[in-house]
Parts: sequence; C-alpha cells; structure tokens
Amino acid sequence: MPDIIVTTSTGIEELLKIEIADLCDETDLDSIRVKPGQCRFSADLRAAYTLCLHSRLANRVLVVLASGRADDAEKLYSLASSVKWPDVFASDTPFLITARGANRELRNTQFIAQKVKDAVVDSFQEQQLPRPNVDKSNAYIKFQVRVFREHADICVDFSGNSLHMRGYRLDTGDAPLKEHVAVAMLKRSGWQPNGDTPLLDPMCGSGTIAIEAAMMAANIPPNMHRDMWGFDFYLGHKLRTWQAIEAKAEAQISKPKMPIFGSDVSMIVVEKAIENATRANVIDYIEFKQVDALQLRPPTESGQIVSNPPYGERLGEFASMLPLYDELGEHFKTHFANWQLALLCSEQSLLKALKLRAHKRYQLFNGKLECQLALYEMTEGNLEMFSVVDENSELANRLKKNIKKLSKWINKGHTDAYRVYDADLPNYNFAIDRYGDWVILQEYQAPKSIPEKVANERLQHAILHVPKALGIDPKKLVVKTRKKQAGKNQYEKNKTKPSREVSTRHKRFTVHEYGAKFWINPKDYLDVGLFLDHRETRQMFAAQCAGADVLNLFCYTGSVSVHAALSGARSVTSVDMSNTYLQWAKDNFVLNGIKGANVFEQANCIEWVAQAQQRKQCRYDRIFLDPPSFSNSKRMQDTWDVQRDHIALIESVKAILKPNGKIFFSNNLRSFQLDETAIVASGFTIQNITKQSIPEDFSRNQKIHHCWVLSL
Repeated sequence: MPDIIVTTSTGIEELLKIEIADLCDETDLDSIRVKPGQCRFSADLRAAYTLCLHSRLANRVLVVLASGRADDAEKLYSLASSVKWPDVFASDTPFLITARGANRELRNTQFIAQKVKDAVVDSFQEQQLPRPNVDKSNAYIKFQVRVFREHADICVDFSGNSLHMRGYRLDTGDAPLKEHVAVAMLKRSGWQPNGDTPLLDPMCGSGTIAIEAAMMAANIPPNMHRDMWGFDFYLGHKLRTWQAIEAKAEAQISKPKMPIFGSDVSMIVVEKAIENATRANVIDYIEFKQVDALQLRPPTESGQIVSNPPYGERLGEFASMLPLYDELGEHFKTHFANWQLALLCSEQSLLKALKLRAHKRYQLFNGKLECQLALYEMTEGNLEMFSVVDENSELANRLKKNIKKLSKWINKGHTDAYRVYDADLPNYNFAIDRYGDWVILQEYQAPKSIPEKVANERLQHAILHVPKALGIDPKKLVVKTRKKQAGKNQYEKNKTKPSREVSTRHKRFTVHEYGAKFWINPKDYLDVGLFLDHRETRQMFAAQCAGADVLNLFCYTGSVSVHAALSGARSVTSVDMSNTYLQWAKDNFVLNGIKGANVFEQANCIEWVAQAQQRKQCRYDRIFLDPPSFSNSKRMQDTWDVQRDHIALIESVKAILKPNGKIFFSNNLRSFQLDETAIVASGFTIQNITKQSIPEDFSRNQKIHHCWVLSL
C-alpha cells in the first residue's frame, strides 16, 4: 500500500488525524504520523478517494509514488527516475510539477521541480513515447515534490485544486475565512453536527461558518460536486471504487436536526452569503438576516455562537475594532446567558476587550495569519460585569478635568477643533485633538525604558476610554503614531509627506475657526489639514493683512491664506511643494467663498523665493514663514535644516518684502534658537510673540512652537 500525505493548515493537524481515522475504517489512529501541516499514513486508494470527497480539514491528498534519499540533484533525479512515468499518466496529458521544502544542496523549489521534470520527460523518451508537455495554467494532472532534510517524496496530487476550495464562494470579501479553518473552529468549539444545539454566527460575512456547519449537519460531503479531480487522468485510477464511494456518500445525505442562523450588519454581505449557501445546496437549512451584532437578540433560549469577528491588521483598523469588542462583550453578557461562544481573532488584545474569561484557547492559522480561537461559557462567572479597565481611570479623569477647564473657552464658539490632552500623564504619552465629532489620538514614541507590551496596553486603554470620556462614536476615533527620529529621517510636523498624491475629498469633513471653515481629512495623512497650535498666530497675522499683498510660504493646506483673504488682503499668494496640499488649499478657498487675486504655486519654496527676487514686481507687505524643521525631499537638491538655514532664508525673503513690511516667522523645533544678532544686522526689529500665540488649549505645552514678528 502506498503512503498517503494529507496536508492542512498549521494548528489543525491533530483534528485532521482524528478525521482520517474516522473516515478510513482500516486506518488505526496510532499509525497516522503527524508533522507540522500534514498527516501521513499507509493505505490503499480507497482511503485517498474517501479523503478527497469527505475530508473537511484537508488541503491536499497526495499519493506517494517514490520516497527516498535526495541530498543532492543527482540523487533527486535518480529517485524520480525510479518511477515508471508512462504507467502514471499518458504523454498527451498536460502536467505540472511543484516543489516544497529544501535542504543544503537543493535550495530552490523551481530547480527541484525542474530536476524531477527532466526525469519524467527522459522516462517517456527512453520508451520512445511522445514527450509530455508542462502546462502551468491548465494541467490535467499535478505532482508535488516534498523535500525535508535529505529525504524527498514524489507524489501525485489526487486533489487537483486545494480541497478547501469547495466552489460555493465566488466572492470571498475583504477578509475571507478559509473553509477548512471554519470547520476546525466548529470542531474545536464542541458543537455537534448530529446534535440539536442551535448554531449562530452573528458576523457571518460570506456565510462560511454557517454553510460548513449546514453541510456537516446534513452529511453533505464538502467536495461532492467538484468538476475535476487530480486523479481523473492518473492511469492507476480505480473508477468503480470511486463511483461506489460517491454513491454511498450521496445516499447518506439527510436534513439537519438543529437550526442554523447567520447574520451580518451589511445587507450586501448577507445577500452574498445567501448566494453562497444556495450554491452549496444548504440554503434551506440556514436562516440569514441583516442585523447589527450589537442589536441582535438570541433566536433561541440557548445555543452556540461560532464566529470570526472583524479584526484590523493596521493600527487605524485596530483602533476602531477595540471599542467594538468592548461593546460585544457587554452585549453577550447582557443578552446571551447560557450560550457558548467560540471566537476567532488574530489579536489577543481585542479578545481581552471582551472582558470575558475563556476556558479554552487554540492556535489556528487562517492563511498566513496566526489566530487564536477562544471558547467562552456564558455562565455566572462571565455574566458578572467585571471590567479589566477601571471606568474611573487616571486617563478618563484627566480628560474630564481638561474638558471642564476648557469649557468656558469652548463655549465661546470660536472653533470646534481643539486639543484636549497632550501627554499630561507620564503613563499616557499621547496628544488628543478633537475636530468636530472626530477625535485624533496621536501616540508619541514611548521611551526605551517602557516595554513595548506596556505601551501597547496603555494605548488600548486609551482607545477604550477616550470615546467614552469625550462622548463620541468610537468609529470616529483615529489613532496615529508619531516617532521622533534622527538625521534625515527626523519627523517634522509641518511637512509630513502624503502617502499618495490623490484626491480624498469623499473622506473629509469641515470644522470652523473664527468665522472660517476648513476641510479635515482624519485618516489618509499623518496630519489632518489644520495645525491647531497656530490658531491664534493665524488671527494675529490676519489682523495685519487688510489691503496688503500677502505671501504664505510653506502654506500646507492654506489656513493662513484663508484668514488673510477673509480679513481683506488685496492679494494672497500661497506656495508649497505638494500638489496635494495646494489642491487642499484651493478647496478651502472655495469652501469659504473666497474669490479675487489669489495665486497658488507648486514649487520648492526656497527656489521660488530666489526666482521671485529676479521678478522685481513680486513684492509683499506681509509674509508668513513657517518652514519645516528638517526636509530632504526628493524635490529638493539639498537638505533643509531650520536651525542652520533660517538666516539665509529670512535674508532671501527680505528681498521681496516691501518697505515697512513684516515677516511672521515660526517653527516647531523645540531646541530652536533665533540668531537675533544676524536678524538685527539685516535691518529687522524683532518682536517675540510666542507666548501670545500659544492657544489656551495648548497652554500646558509652552514649547509647542516659536513665533516672531520681524519688521523692517
């Protein structure tokens, strides 16, 4: 009897071993050898056919044709040549060879496959038969070479396409749960397909868990209606044996004993699940409906929930998921007493947010993503409303205190965009800004003395408590990370480069500030479009712009330009290197209904000033100068350092400043020192307005920026 190798995902091997023993009558459980991602045993082809049709946990069923030492290319070729290939498949059958694994001499899977392919072709030619053709896209028979250390197995793939691909899912959505992983979840959960316990998936997505459960309960083989098998063109195929196995399987199909329910918040997703269940011939056994999981009530008094809730792999997604899990935990405790839960998640911190005690945990891989399946019993211990995080936490109390302190200022209504927290507490190294109904939580890089795990726990704490303390929708909390770096990678506030130069207008909303309105984009860029610490600076500058020709260098999204124009400037010229920011500035002008002599120019600001010096008509009464701390943009020939280069910049700008003109010079480098001697030598008088320019909501941080008025 040949050896049979059955592959699966990591973490499912022991379940697969039990399934093989149950399906293959003559196979003893102890005779099945388990390795990561596979089970191996000896049996006849009947077992291989049975597993192809019935295995719900396997990816592939491989029948070993040759097995032996292959510690170099010649031994591998010799091993492959030991197979009588013309007895395996016909020369007019397109074939494909793939390889997995490597050793010291056989390091490349393509080379391994090529070497075995050479042996196959030579075998046909030695018997003076036509040379068979390799077809990577439409092979009728496939072979797999599996190399481990000095050993190799050469196998015929009975599966064809992976067995987890049942064929009922045409559209898997954004985060597909593989079918065999869904089955592993059901088996690990303890749910019995031949019992009477109701099953519910409240976040069913494309319906995979509910469909697989219905197929199990109805005793429908997972690959009953597969069009093509890997053994169809195998010359050792025993057709009658296969047909008998198929006929027996079809006769055993029956109606499930228990109800199965699936629901999702999206009607579009639910409709896809219904289509998938229809293709799988189990639509009559599942009740699908559209409902938010947080609004769902138990369809029966008790039962089993098996679900794969959404979880974000990126920081912003994770931030939106954490409050969801917090609410899910409360919802389960409130409405699902006496139920059992089995939830799959790739992030343990999200499971912690449920505030439920798991009695078992299993590691599973969904594709390459390592996940944890946690099992919960909604009995007395879990129904207690215990909390991992104290609602009267230090952070929540500080946020409430700050809001109370700012309340009189906020109620004046000058703006709905302001800072509510800026690393006030040593354990919570964040800045928290409110923009209308949205909140941006900016995580500063933790000191090296703080372990990463501790920093992550504090961030999770903040993500849970900030929406509650500020009374916002958790979905409108956006988390960003700011890292202070050295040298050319140093982070600087003003000129963070956009991730892509594209329009994102559909993701924006507006805030107001002293009668002006501005577009805010909360998610697409590190900065959202309005620097709140310059709110008072913009007012002080705008107050001197009536009837003036104004230049705004390094203009970003044009907030200074908008206020200058609204204050009656005769003309406003806005210059920035980024087309994205310039378009944003133009949109802000349109938003405020501003027309007239306003110019937007995309250019390196330093080079633009040099060119403006040559155009003698380019002269300005008021210039706003807020350069980055550091820049090494590809659009610049040299690097820019505000401490090193500020005098050269100011002197060049002076050449386009009218007599009696003024420059508002600002920057955000905390260690910055203005070279006052050089400034005075250039003919300027200096007024330090830093203290007056710090808004009330930034009063806790007097070093947020520096600002001077330089007058001729």
